[in-house]
Formats: sequence, C-alpha cells, structure tokens
Amino acid sequence: MIFLKNKAEIKIMHRAGQIAAAAMSQVAKNIRPGVKVDHLDKIAEKTIHNLGGGSSFKKVAGYKHSICITPNDWVVHGIPGDYILREGDILGVDLGAYYKGFHSDMAYTFPVGVVDEDKKKFLEIGRAALIEAIKHVKVGKRIGDISSSIQTTIEDAGYSVVRELVGHGVGRELHEDPLVPGLGKRDTGEEIKEGLVLAVEIIYNKGKPLVQLLPDGWSISTKDGSLSGLFETTVAATKKGPLVLTVWPI
Repeated sequence: MIFLKNKAEIKIMHRAGQIAAAAMSQVAKNIRPGVKVDHLDKIAEKTIHNLGGGSSFKKVAGYKHSICITPNDWVVHGIPGDYILREGDILGVDLGAYYKGFHSDMAYTFPVGVVDEDKKKFLEIGRAALIEAIKHVKVGKRIGDISSSIQTTIEDAGYSVVRELVGHGVGRELHEDPLVPGLGKRDTGEEIKEGLVLAVEIIYNKGKPLVQLLPDGWSISTKDGSLSGLFETTVAATKKGPLVLTVWPI
C-alpha cells in the first residue's frame, strides 16, 4: 500500500532528512586513507543522536550499525567493520535518520584520496543519474519515468544497473511501497501523486549487473569483481515539484 504524506508529515521528514545530511557531511570529512570504517559508523551515530534523531538502520531487525559501507566492488548493505580505507578506493556510505516517527534515507559514493580518471568518470555518472532522476519525481508522472531516466543515464555511459536492488517509498517505515527500479519504461508504473515520498536510488556497476551475497549474510558485492556505485536521496512530490529532503552538496 502506498502512503501519501501531508504537509505536516513532510515537514517532519524534512527535518529527518536534514539530520541524515548532517551525519553524511560529518562522515565525508573523515573519509581518507588509513581510516577504519567502523570509525565512520560511530561518527554518523553520534551526529544523528546529537541532533535529536535516531538511526533508521538500527531499526532494521538484526542490524546493529548506523551506516552501511560499500568499498570498491561492494554494492549495498556492507557492515562497517575493520576495513581500513586505502588511497584510490571508492567508498559508498548509506545512512538514514529517524525523527518523530518518520525515516529519511540517503547514500553517496566517495573517492578516497586521489582516484584515477576512470573512477572519477564512474562516480560522475552516478551523481548525474541521481540529479536527472530527481527531476521526474513530479505530480502526474509515473514511477517508470524515474526508472527510465536512471537506466538511460547509466547504460548510455557503458555501465550496468543492478536488477535485484531498487529504490522505494519511505515514511513511517524505512521501506514502503512503491518500489522504484533502476530500469523501466516511461509512462508505466504507479502514478506519482502529491505527498508521495521516495528514496530514489542509483545502484550500478562498472561491469556486469550480477551481484552476490557475501558470507556475513548482509553485504552484497558484484559477482565479477567490478566497481559498484550507490547514490540515493529522499524526495517528496509536491505541487511545486520535487522537494529533496536530504539536501547536501551533490
């Protein structure tokens, strides 16, 4: 079932988004070679708590961390542990904040230190895909318009969209209907109505789209060992157009 949010609820979700964005900003300041990724998790949790929120991810059954981390060929749901960042890595960070009964959800993939031009281009395409997808979160459009936009941007650059993992609605639950795939056709899927809030996700690989679950039971990586990128933001459909609730510099 799709739950539309009223203006008061969107205002609360906007604050949840601001808290998440502040946490992401603090994490970003600490991404550099030599940093152990569980340190980033502690930074995110402290920031969210200090701003009056709670970790959305800790409300997921069985998950004990405030962020998911995905270095290099990891795709999503990576557990922050003992991995130490290295020069030339790329690192995806996914997090959400819970505030007054509502969730926000966002992700960004960062270069670690100096990365080569190939990796720079890979990350630029992911950011561009998210920016274009946001433009389609408009009243009267359809979910397929978002999906088609993502697929076109990613595939035109020679990369692949992960099939099994998708964006989603967000609100009182971290994951709500509707699903927002990264592949699709324009003018298909559910109609976007005022008050619909979506976590729009760009989940893509440099190589083939196939993924695999790692032994920890959470982390997912590319099957061919190629790089993977993740960009996500929470967006509300309003009469005035898309309203990004997790704003921070893209």
